[in-house]
Amino acid sequence: MASAAEQLASNLNFSTFAKAEDLKKRLWFTLAALLVYRLGTHIPLPGLNPEAYAQAFRGQANGILGLFNMFSGGAVERMAIFALGIMPYISASIIVQLMTSVVPALENLKKEGEQGRKIINQYTRYGTVILGALQAYGIAAGLESGQGLVVEPGWFFRISTVITLLGGTMFLMWVGEQVTERGIGNGVSLIIFAGIAAGLPTALAGTLELGRTGALSTFLILLVIIVAIAVIGIIVFVERAQRRLLIQYPKRQVGNRMFQGDTSHLPLKLNTAGVIPAIFASSLLLLPATVAGFANTTAMPSWATSIVAALGHGQPLYMVLYGALIAFFAFFYTAIVFNPKDTADNLKKHGGFIPGIRPGERTAEYIDYVLTRITVVGAIYLVFVCILPEILVSQTGIPLALGGTSLLIVVSVTLDTVAQIQGHLIAQQYEGLIKKSKLRGGKRGR
Repeated sequence: MASAAEQLASNLNFSTFAKAEDLKKRLWFTLAALLVYRLGTHIPLPGLNPEAYAQAFRGQANGILGLFNMFSGGAVERMAIFALGIMPYISASIIVQLMTSVVPALENLKKEGEQGRKIINQYTRYGTVILGALQAYGIAAGLESGQGLVVEPGWFFRISTVITLLGGTMFLMWVGEQVTERGIGNGVSLIIFAGIAAGLPTALAGTLELGRTGALSTFLILLVIIVAIAVIGIIVFVERAQRRLLIQYPKRQVGNRMFQGDTSHLPLKLNTAGVIPAIFASSLLLLPATVAGFANTTAMPSWATSIVAALGHGQPLYMVLYGALIAFFAFFYTAIVFNPKDTADNLKKHGGFIPGIRPGERTAEYIDYVLTRITVVGAIYLVFVCILPEILVSQTGIPLALGGTSLLIVVSVTLDTVAQIQGHLIAQQYEGLIKKSKLRGGKRGR
Protein backbone atom coordinates (compact mmCIF):
# COMPACT_ATOMS: atom_id res chain seq x y z
CA MET A 1 0.00 0.00 0.00
CA ALA A 2 2.79 2.40 0.88
CA SER A 3 4.62 1.70 -2.38
CA ALA A 4 1.42 2.30 -4.37
CA ALA A 5 0.90 5.63 -2.64
CA GLU A 6 4.50 6.61 -3.33
CA GLN A 7 4.09 5.66 -6.99
CA LEU A 8 0.93 7.76 -7.22
CA ALA A 9 2.68 10.70 -5.57
CA SER A 10 5.50 10.50 -8.10
CA ASN A 11 2.97 10.53 -10.97
CA LEU A 12 1.20 13.71 -9.78
CA ASN A 13 1.21 16.49 -12.35
CA PHE A 14 -0.51 19.74 -13.24
CA SER A 15 -3.39 17.92 -14.94
CA THR A 16 -4.18 16.17 -11.65
CA PHE A 17 -4.19 19.52 -9.87
CA ALA A 18 -6.40 21.07 -12.57
CA LYS A 19 -9.03 18.35 -12.00
CA ALA A 20 -8.96 18.69 -8.20
CA GLU A 21 -11.82 21.20 -7.85
CA ASP A 22 -12.27 20.61 -4.11
CA LEU A 23 -8.56 21.21 -3.50
CA LYS A 24 -8.63 24.47 -5.47
CA LYS A 25 -11.63 25.67 -3.44
CA ARG A 26 -9.79 24.84 -0.22
CA LEU A 27 -6.66 26.69 -1.40
CA TRP A 28 -8.64 29.79 -2.39
CA PHE A 29 -10.48 29.74 0.93
CA THR A 30 -7.18 29.49 2.83
CA LEU A 31 -5.61 32.34 0.86
CA ALA A 32 -8.68 34.54 1.38
CA ALA A 33 -8.64 33.87 5.14
CA LEU A 34 -4.93 34.73 5.42
CA LEU A 35 -5.50 37.90 3.36
CA VAL A 36 -8.21 39.02 5.81
CA TYR A 37 -5.79 38.36 8.66
CA ARG A 38 -3.04 40.42 7.01
CA LEU A 39 -5.46 43.30 6.41
CA GLY A 40 -6.48 43.21 10.08
CA THR A 41 -2.87 43.65 11.21
CA HIS A 42 -2.92 47.11 9.58
CA ILE A 43 -6.11 48.44 11.22
CA PRO A 44 -4.93 50.54 14.21
CA LEU A 45 -6.43 50.51 17.67
CA PRO A 46 -8.49 53.71 18.26
CA GLY A 47 -7.42 56.26 20.85
CA LEU A 48 -3.62 56.01 20.45
CA ASN A 49 -1.04 58.65 19.61
CA PRO A 50 0.70 56.95 16.63
CA GLU A 51 3.96 58.92 16.81
CA ALA A 52 4.41 58.48 20.56
CA TYR A 53 3.57 54.79 20.33
CA ALA A 54 6.00 54.20 17.45
CA GLN A 55 8.77 55.85 19.44
CA ALA A 56 7.95 53.77 22.54
CA PHE A 57 7.89 50.55 20.54
CA ARG A 58 11.27 51.23 18.94
CA GLY A 59 12.81 51.22 22.40
CA GLN A 60 11.47 47.69 23.01
CA ALA A 61 11.73 46.27 19.47
CA ASN A 62 14.63 43.93 20.27
CA GLY A 63 13.11 42.65 23.51
CA ILE A 64 10.13 40.51 24.39
CA LEU A 65 7.75 42.84 22.56
CA GLY A 66 9.74 42.31 19.37
CA LEU A 67 9.18 38.58 19.74
CA PHE A 68 5.49 39.11 20.37
CA ASN A 69 5.36 41.40 17.34
CA MET A 70 6.90 38.65 15.20
CA PHE A 71 4.19 36.16 16.16
CA SER A 72 1.43 38.72 15.58
CA GLY A 73 2.62 39.56 12.08
CA GLY A 74 3.65 43.12 12.92
CA ALA A 75 0.32 43.94 14.59
CA VAL A 76 2.01 44.91 17.89
CA GLU A 77 4.31 47.34 16.09
CA ARG A 78 1.22 49.08 14.71
CA MET A 79 -0.95 48.22 17.75
CA ALA A 80 -3.62 46.89 15.41
CA ILE A 81 -6.87 45.16 16.27
CA PHE A 82 -5.06 41.79 15.94
CA ALA A 83 -2.25 42.79 18.31
CA LEU A 84 -3.06 39.95 20.72
CA GLY A 85 -2.89 37.54 17.81
CA ILE A 86 -3.78 33.89 18.30
CA MET A 87 -1.58 33.47 21.39
CA PRO A 88 -4.39 33.57 24.02
CA TYR A 89 -6.05 30.68 22.18
CA ILE A 90 -2.79 28.72 22.18
CA SER A 91 -2.25 29.44 25.87
CA ALA A 92 -5.79 28.29 26.66
CA SER A 93 -5.20 25.13 24.61
CA ILE A 94 -2.06 24.40 26.64
CA ILE A 95 -3.92 24.84 29.94
CA VAL A 96 -6.86 22.67 28.87
CA GLN A 97 -4.60 19.92 27.50
CA LEU A 98 -2.56 19.92 30.70
CA MET A 99 -5.79 19.67 32.72
CA THR A 100 -7.00 16.69 30.67
CA SER A 101 -4.00 14.79 32.02
CA VAL A 102 -4.77 15.53 35.69
CA VAL A 103 -8.58 16.07 35.88
CA PRO A 104 -10.47 12.75 35.56
CA ALA A 105 -13.65 14.40 34.21
CA LEU A 106 -11.77 16.03 31.33
CA GLU A 107 -9.84 12.82 30.69
CA ASN A 108 -13.15 10.94 30.37
CA LEU A 109 -14.42 13.60 27.95
CA LYS A 110 -11.33 13.09 25.82
CA LYS A 111 -12.15 9.37 25.54
CA GLU A 112 -15.71 10.02 24.37
CA GLY A 113 -14.61 10.74 20.81
CA GLU A 114 -16.04 13.55 18.69
CA GLN A 115 -18.66 14.68 21.22
CA GLY A 116 -16.09 14.92 24.01
CA ARG A 117 -13.69 16.79 21.73
CA LYS A 118 -16.38 19.39 21.00
CA ILE A 119 -16.93 19.99 24.72
CA ILE A 120 -13.18 20.31 25.34
CA ASN A 121 -12.93 22.77 22.44
CA GLN A 122 -15.72 24.80 24.01
CA TYR A 123 -13.78 24.94 27.31
CA THR A 124 -10.75 26.10 25.31
CA ARG A 125 -12.81 28.95 23.84
CA TYR A 126 -13.97 30.01 27.31
CA GLY A 127 -10.35 30.00 28.46
CA THR A 128 -9.40 32.10 25.42
CA VAL A 129 -11.98 34.72 26.40
CA ILE A 130 -10.66 34.90 29.96
CA LEU A 131 -6.98 35.04 29.03
CA GLY A 132 -7.61 37.42 26.13
CA ALA A 133 -9.61 39.80 28.32
CA LEU A 134 -6.90 39.82 31.01
CA GLN A 135 -4.13 40.42 28.48
CA ALA A 136 -6.13 43.10 26.65
CA TYR A 137 -6.81 44.95 29.91
CA GLY A 138 -3.13 44.66 30.81
CA ILE A 139 -2.19 46.19 27.45
CA ALA A 140 -4.70 49.02 27.95
CA ALA A 141 -3.36 49.78 31.44
CA GLY A 142 0.21 49.54 30.18
CA LEU A 143 -0.48 51.96 27.32
CA GLU A 144 -2.09 54.43 29.72
CA SER A 145 0.98 54.34 31.95
CA GLY A 146 3.16 55.38 29.01
CA GLN A 147 3.96 59.04 28.47
CA GLY A 148 1.50 60.47 25.94
CA LEU A 149 0.65 57.15 24.30
CA VAL A 150 -3.12 57.48 24.82
CA VAL A 151 -5.02 60.55 23.60
CA GLU A 152 -7.78 60.37 26.27
CA PRO A 153 -6.95 57.95 29.11
CA GLY A 154 -9.82 56.56 31.16
CA TRP A 155 -12.28 53.73 31.47
CA PHE A 156 -13.75 54.32 28.03
CA PHE A 157 -10.34 53.68 26.45
CA ARG A 158 -9.76 50.60 28.59
CA ILE A 159 -13.15 49.05 27.82
CA SER A 160 -12.94 49.83 24.10
CA THR A 161 -9.40 48.40 23.97
CA VAL A 162 -10.45 45.18 25.73
CA ILE A 163 -13.44 44.73 23.41
CA THR A 164 -11.40 45.47 20.28
CA LEU A 165 -8.38 43.28 21.09
CA LEU A 166 -10.48 40.42 22.49
CA GLY A 167 -12.75 40.61 19.46
CA GLY A 168 -9.70 40.40 17.19
CA THR A 169 -8.41 37.30 18.98
CA MET A 170 -11.80 35.56 18.89
CA PHE A 171 -12.13 36.37 15.20
CA LEU A 172 -8.69 34.88 14.51
CA MET A 173 -9.62 31.80 16.53
CA TRP A 174 -12.75 31.38 14.38
CA VAL A 175 -10.75 31.96 11.18
CA GLY A 176 -8.20 29.34 12.26
CA GLU A 177 -10.93 26.77 12.92
CA GLN A 178 -12.56 27.52 9.56
CA VAL A 179 -9.25 27.10 7.71
CA THR A 180 -8.63 23.76 9.43
CA GLU A 181 -12.12 22.54 8.51
CA ARG A 182 -12.66 24.08 5.06
CA GLY A 183 -9.15 24.96 3.90
CA ILE A 184 -5.71 23.37 3.73
CA GLY A 185 -3.41 22.85 6.71
CA ASN A 186 -3.76 23.70 10.38
CA GLY A 187 -5.45 27.09 10.64
CA VAL A 188 -3.74 28.30 13.82
CA SER A 189 -0.29 27.31 12.55
CA LEU A 190 -0.96 28.98 9.19
CA ILE A 191 -1.95 32.24 10.88
CA ILE A 192 1.34 32.29 12.80
CA PHE A 193 3.16 31.25 9.61
CA ALA A 194 1.60 34.11 7.64
CA GLY A 195 2.64 36.65 10.25
CA ILE A 196 6.25 35.44 10.37
CA ALA A 197 6.55 35.01 6.60
CA ALA A 198 5.28 38.55 6.04
CA GLY A 199 8.13 39.87 8.20
CA LEU A 200 10.93 37.84 6.55
CA PRO A 201 11.57 40.25 3.61
CA THR A 202 11.73 43.21 5.99
CA ALA A 203 14.06 41.28 8.32
CA LEU A 204 16.37 40.38 5.45
CA ALA A 205 16.38 43.97 4.19
CA GLY A 206 17.10 45.20 7.73
CA THR A 207 20.05 42.81 8.03
CA LEU A 208 21.51 44.02 4.74
CA GLU A 209 20.99 47.62 5.86
CA LEU A 210 22.94 46.91 9.04
CA GLY A 211 25.76 45.63 6.84
CA ARG A 212 25.59 48.70 4.61
CA THR A 213 25.86 51.09 7.55
CA GLY A 214 28.71 49.10 9.09
CA ALA A 215 26.78 47.94 12.17
CA LEU A 216 27.41 44.35 11.06
CA SER A 217 30.43 43.00 9.25
CA THR A 218 30.06 41.21 5.91
CA PHE A 219 31.53 38.07 7.47
CA LEU A 220 28.88 38.08 10.20
CA ILE A 221 26.05 38.54 7.69
CA LEU A 222 27.40 35.64 5.60
CA LEU A 223 27.66 33.55 8.77
CA VAL A 224 24.03 34.27 9.63
CA ILE A 225 22.89 33.34 6.11
CA ILE A 226 24.91 30.09 6.22
CA VAL A 227 23.50 29.21 9.64
CA ALA A 228 19.95 29.95 8.43
CA ILE A 229 20.41 27.71 5.36
CA ALA A 230 21.92 24.95 7.52
CA VAL A 231 19.03 25.20 10.00
CA ILE A 232 16.49 24.97 7.16
CA GLY A 233 18.27 21.88 5.83
CA ILE A 234 18.26 20.25 9.28
CA ILE A 235 14.56 21.04 9.74
CA VAL A 236 13.62 19.52 6.37
CA PHE A 237 15.70 16.39 7.04
CA VAL A 238 14.42 15.74 10.57
CA GLU A 239 10.77 16.61 9.86
CA ARG A 240 10.72 13.97 7.11
CA ALA A 241 12.70 11.39 9.13
CA GLN A 242 10.84 8.30 10.31
CA ARG A 243 11.50 5.18 12.33
CA ARG A 244 9.56 2.42 10.61
CA LEU A 245 8.46 -0.59 12.64
CA LEU A 246 7.89 -3.75 10.58
CA ILE A 247 4.30 -5.02 10.85
CA GLN A 248 3.49 -8.54 9.68
CA TYR A 249 0.07 -10.06 9.02
CA PRO A 250 -0.51 -13.85 9.23
CA LYS A 251 -1.35 -16.08 6.30
CA ARG A 252 -5.03 -16.35 5.50
CA GLN A 253 -7.09 -18.98 3.73
CA VAL A 254 -9.94 -18.08 1.37
CA GLY A 255 -11.75 -21.23 0.24
CA ASN A 256 -9.13 -23.70 -0.87
CA ARG A 257 -6.51 -21.05 -1.56
CA MET A 258 -3.83 -19.95 0.95
CA PHE A 259 -2.66 -16.35 0.68
CA GLN A 260 0.76 -15.22 1.89
CA GLY A 261 0.75 -12.87 4.87
CA ASP A 262 1.27 -9.19 4.04
CA THR A 263 3.88 -6.90 5.56
CA SER A 264 3.72 -3.16 6.11
CA HIS A 265 5.35 -0.52 8.31
CA LEU A 266 4.24 1.59 11.24
CA PRO A 267 5.93 4.99 10.67
CA LEU A 268 6.99 6.89 13.80
CA LYS A 269 8.11 10.43 13.08
CA LEU A 270 11.34 11.53 14.70
CA ASN A 271 9.59 14.74 15.71
CA THR A 272 6.00 13.66 16.31
CA ALA A 273 5.07 16.92 18.04
CA GLY A 274 6.07 19.03 15.03
CA VAL A 275 6.22 22.78 15.57
CA ILE A 276 3.78 22.78 18.51
CA PRO A 277 6.45 22.68 21.32
CA ALA A 278 8.13 25.86 20.01
CA ILE A 279 4.79 27.67 19.73
CA PHE A 280 3.61 26.52 23.17
CA ALA A 281 6.92 27.45 24.82
CA SER A 282 6.95 30.88 23.19
CA SER A 283 3.34 31.60 24.14
CA LEU A 284 3.95 30.69 27.80
CA LEU A 285 7.00 32.95 27.99
CA LEU A 286 5.12 35.77 26.27
CA LEU A 287 2.09 35.49 28.55
CA PRO A 288 3.55 37.17 31.68
CA ALA A 289 5.56 39.70 29.65
CA THR A 290 2.85 40.98 27.31
CA VAL A 291 2.58 44.35 29.03
CA ALA A 292 6.02 44.56 30.63
CA GLY A 293 7.53 46.55 27.77
CA PHE A 294 5.03 49.39 28.21
CA ALA A 295 4.58 49.27 31.98
CA ASN A 296 6.11 51.93 34.18
CA THR A 297 9.04 50.00 35.64
CA THR A 298 9.63 52.62 38.34
CA ALA A 299 6.23 51.81 39.85
CA MET A 300 6.83 48.06 39.80
CA PRO A 301 8.23 46.14 42.81
CA SER A 302 11.93 45.36 42.63
CA TRP A 303 11.32 41.60 42.39
CA ALA A 304 8.93 42.09 39.45
CA THR A 305 11.45 44.29 37.68
CA SER A 306 14.14 41.66 38.17
CA ILE A 307 11.90 38.92 36.73
CA VAL A 308 10.98 41.07 33.72
CA ALA A 309 14.65 41.81 33.07
CA ALA A 310 15.65 38.15 33.45
CA LEU A 311 12.90 37.06 31.03
CA GLY A 312 14.08 39.48 28.37
CA HIS A 313 14.75 37.96 24.98
CA GLY A 314 18.29 36.63 24.75
CA GLN A 315 18.83 36.56 28.52
CA PRO A 316 20.23 33.32 30.03
CA LEU A 317 17.10 32.61 32.12
CA TYR A 318 14.89 33.10 29.06
CA MET A 319 17.02 30.70 27.01
CA VAL A 320 17.07 28.05 29.76
CA LEU A 321 13.30 28.23 30.32
CA TYR A 322 12.66 28.27 26.59
CA GLY A 323 14.74 25.14 26.02
CA ALA A 324 13.21 23.34 29.02
CA LEU A 325 9.66 24.16 27.90
CA ILE A 326 10.37 23.00 24.34
CA ALA A 327 11.70 19.66 25.63
CA PHE A 328 8.72 19.26 27.99
CA PHE A 329 6.12 19.98 25.33
CA ALA A 330 7.90 17.69 22.85
CA PHE A 331 7.18 14.75 25.16
CA PHE A 332 3.82 16.05 26.38
CA TYR A 333 2.32 16.68 22.94
CA THR A 334 3.70 13.40 21.57
CA ALA A 335 1.90 11.58 24.39
CA ILE A 336 -1.32 13.39 23.42
CA VAL A 337 -1.27 12.76 19.67
CA PHE A 338 0.08 9.18 19.73
CA ASN A 339 -1.22 6.48 22.06
CA PRO A 340 0.87 3.25 21.88
CA LYS A 341 -1.88 1.22 23.62
CA ASP A 342 -4.54 2.19 21.06
CA THR A 343 -2.12 1.46 18.22
CA ALA A 344 -1.29 -1.96 19.67
CA ASP A 345 -5.00 -2.76 20.12
CA ASN A 346 -5.75 -1.81 16.51
CA LEU A 347 -2.91 -4.01 15.27
CA LYS A 348 -4.17 -6.92 17.34
CA LYS A 349 -7.73 -6.40 16.10
CA HIS A 350 -6.60 -6.61 12.47
CA GLY A 351 -4.24 -9.53 13.08
CA GLY A 352 -1.04 -7.52 12.73
CA PHE A 353 2.02 -7.99 14.93
CA ILE A 354 5.62 -6.89 15.26
CA PRO A 355 7.95 -9.87 14.63
CA GLY A 356 9.37 -11.15 17.90
CA ILE A 357 6.92 -9.11 20.04
CA ARG A 358 3.79 -10.60 21.59
CA PRO A 359 0.57 -8.78 20.47
CA GLY A 360 -1.29 -6.63 22.98
CA GLU A 361 0.39 -5.15 26.03
CA ARG A 362 3.93 -6.20 25.04
CA THR A 363 3.49 -4.51 21.65
CA ALA A 364 2.29 -1.31 23.34
CA GLU A 365 5.32 -1.36 25.64
CA TYR A 366 7.67 -1.87 22.71
CA ILE A 367 6.12 0.96 20.67
CA ASP A 368 6.30 3.23 23.72
CA TYR A 369 9.96 2.20 24.24
CA VAL A 370 10.87 3.13 20.63
CA LEU A 371 8.74 6.30 20.64
CA THR A 372 10.30 7.58 23.86
CA ARG A 373 13.83 7.19 22.51
CA ILE A 374 13.19 8.85 19.17
CA THR A 375 11.34 11.66 21.00
CA VAL A 376 14.53 12.29 22.99
CA VAL A 377 16.32 12.86 19.68
CA GLY A 378 13.42 14.99 18.44
CA ALA A 379 13.44 17.14 21.59
CA ILE A 380 17.22 17.69 21.32
CA TYR A 381 16.76 18.69 17.69
CA LEU A 382 14.00 21.18 18.57
CA VAL A 383 16.02 22.77 21.36
CA PHE A 384 19.12 23.02 19.15
CA VAL A 385 17.26 24.49 16.17
CA CYS A 386 15.40 27.04 18.32
CA ILE A 387 18.14 28.07 20.75
CA LEU A 388 21.31 28.27 18.64
CA PRO A 389 20.02 30.86 16.11
CA GLU A 390 18.30 32.78 18.93
CA ILE A 391 21.66 33.18 20.67
CA LEU A 392 23.17 34.45 17.42
CA VAL A 393 20.28 36.89 16.93
CA SER A 394 20.45 38.22 20.50
CA GLN A 395 24.21 38.74 20.30
CA THR A 396 24.28 40.46 16.89
CA GLY A 397 21.05 42.48 16.86
CA ILE A 398 19.79 40.75 13.70
CA PRO A 399 15.95 40.91 13.30
CA LEU A 400 14.04 38.25 15.23
CA ALA A 401 12.29 36.97 12.11
CA LEU A 402 15.57 35.25 11.14
CA GLY A 403 15.73 33.36 14.45
CA GLY A 404 15.47 29.61 14.88
CA THR A 405 11.87 29.60 16.14
CA SER A 406 10.58 31.55 13.15
CA LEU A 407 12.49 29.38 10.66
CA LEU A 408 11.23 26.22 12.35
CA ILE A 409 7.60 27.40 12.16
CA VAL A 410 7.86 28.58 8.54
CA VAL A 411 9.58 25.44 7.22
CA SER A 412 7.51 22.95 9.28
CA VAL A 413 4.16 24.52 8.41
CA THR A 414 5.19 24.65 4.74
CA LEU A 415 6.10 20.94 4.77
CA ASP A 416 2.85 19.98 6.53
CA THR A 417 0.74 22.06 4.13
CA VAL A 418 2.48 20.63 1.06
CA ALA A 419 1.97 17.11 2.46
CA GLN A 420 -1.77 17.80 2.85
CA ILE A 421 -1.97 19.13 -0.71
CA GLN A 422 -0.24 15.98 -1.97
CA GLY A 423 -2.66 13.89 0.08
CA HIS A 424 -5.63 15.57 -1.61
CA LEU A 425 -4.06 15.05 -5.04
CA ILE A 426 -3.39 11.36 -4.32
CA ALA A 427 -7.00 10.94 -3.18
CA GLN A 428 -8.13 12.66 -6.39
CA GLN A 429 -6.02 10.28 -8.48
CA TYR A 430 -7.33 7.27 -6.58
CA GLU A 431 -10.90 8.38 -7.33
CA GLY A 432 -9.99 8.73 -11.02
CA LEU A 433 -8.55 5.19 -11.11
CA ILE A 434 -11.64 3.75 -9.39
CA LYS A 435 -13.95 5.49 -11.87
CA LYS A 436 -11.92 4.15 -14.82
CA SER A 437 -12.03 0.59 -13.42
CA LYS A 438 -15.81 0.82 -12.96
CA LEU A 439 -16.27 2.06 -16.53
CA ARG A 440 -14.14 -0.81 -17.87
CA GLY A 441 -16.12 -3.30 -15.78
CA GLY A 442 -19.37 -1.89 -17.13
CA LYS A 443 -18.20 -2.17 -20.74
CA ARG A 444 -17.14 -5.79 -20.20
CA GLY A 445 -20.53 -6.57 -18.68
CA ARG A 446 -22.22 -5.33 -21.82
